[in-house]
Amino acid sequence: MLRAKVLTVVAGLLASHLAALCGYSQGAAPTQILITNARVFDGKSDTLADGMNVLIEGNKIAKVSKAKIATSPGAMVIDAQGRVMMPGLIDAHIHLMAQMPFAQLQGSDDLWVAYVAEQQAKTELMHGFTTVRDASGNTFSLKKAIDRGMVIGPRIYPSGPMISQTSGHADHRMYNEPLNLLGSSLHFMSMTVDGEAQVLTAVREVLRHGASQIKIASGGGTGSEYDPLDVVEFTPEETRAAVQAASDWGTYVMTHVYSPNGIRRAIEAGVKCIEHGNLIDEPTMQLMKDKGVWLSPQVLTFTTYPLGYTDDQKAKHDQALAGIDTMFKLAKKIGFTKIVLGTDVITSPEFFAKNITELELRTKWFTPVEILKQATSRGGELVALSGARNPYPGKLGVIEEGAYADLLLVSSNPLEDISVLTKSDQSLGLIMKDGKIFKNTVQ
Repeated sequence: MLRAKVLTVVAGLLASHLAALCGYSQGAAPTQILITNARVFDGKSDTLADGMNVLIEGNKIAKVSKAKIATSPGAMVIDAQGRVMMPGLIDAHIHLMAQMPFAQLQGSDDLWVAYVAEQQAKTELMHGFTTVRDASGNTFSLKKAIDRGMVIGPRIYPSGPMISQTSGHADHRMYNEPLNLLGSSLHFMSMTVDGEAQVLTAVREVLRHGASQIKIASGGGTGSEYDPLDVVEFTPEETRAAVQAASDWGTYVMTHVYSPNGIRRAIEAGVKCIEHGNLIDEPTMQLMKDKGVWLSPQVLTFTTYPLGYTDDQKAKHDQALAGIDTMFKLAKKIGFTKIVLGTDVITSPEFFAKNITELELRTKWFTPVEILKQATSRGGELVALSGARNPYPGKLGVIEEGAYADLLLVSSNPLEDISVLTKSDQSLGLIMKDGKIFKNTVQ
């Protein structure tokens, strides 16, 4: 807990500097904000609704109407001037705490890791990502600092450390390090456990810290040195133990896995979301569709080698990249649509700054509107699976009455050319999260 307190204090020391950089004031906000004359993509529809007016009260959308909306005295009015309004983007697989080479990460103290992560949180919000699901990392204090207005960034759904077996994807020991039962490493970003009892202890410990969902590993990874992509990790009993412990707390399990065998084992044990899935085959994807399991894939992260990768890791990276085309073509073939958008960039703030290009990379397989749904309403459906542990209960990823006021105003129509969103510095005239304006160049 001392570590969490220290990170929160550090976040607070940075708050005033960051507020000045973003032009964001933490003073009194207007009780109402009315945005007029917008072309609205609501996160679900295939077309825009022209000439719309949207009223925000507090942190929620109060009214969406083509007719004129009356406001109270003192309301702020923004004329969108025909710009496209869309929901804030949702990054369903991110690692805010892993933006430096592994060797540097292992040798850095918690404070430096926190400083670097805070900068990435700001970058993410300025790209238009108003919500993220952190897929392994000690983001608990960063989340608190953002929620309290001390630091600028998206709302965070924290997973805490990824949990895997010995020799699994979360096992980042050096070869000469001894086995550390129930060991955590990389600044509480990963935990290695074996057997049902240890799995239960690990999941319960992560939930105690405030995880909104649990991340395990059911197969090998490119960033870990000991496990080929085809191996299956955690026994059925161990996986069911994780699912049971998460379910008892009202939430769900997501799992890192590439191979069909690992995906099937996870689904049969009750896992609700598959992270990556690059080597999936058609029968396994059909099983996912039949069971209503979500797929959280990424493209950008596989287009280059993370800093510090060995030759063996690069070979696995190439294998994962080669599977993406087949995975997405299978999804289109069988009509599998429970797909969200994630970026999964690690080891490099410079590469992280390009994560918004994930949107454009998917146009090889999906239409712009399909991609935008993945990045908005579908992402909102996924994070809502955290149920009783949802730190932000309410509608995310949509523009409708009662939803969180996470809104972007875009200079041109992303349903026609999604690449406009990759130029966020120029194209995003308004960034609003939770009813607060973090950027406004519209007027």
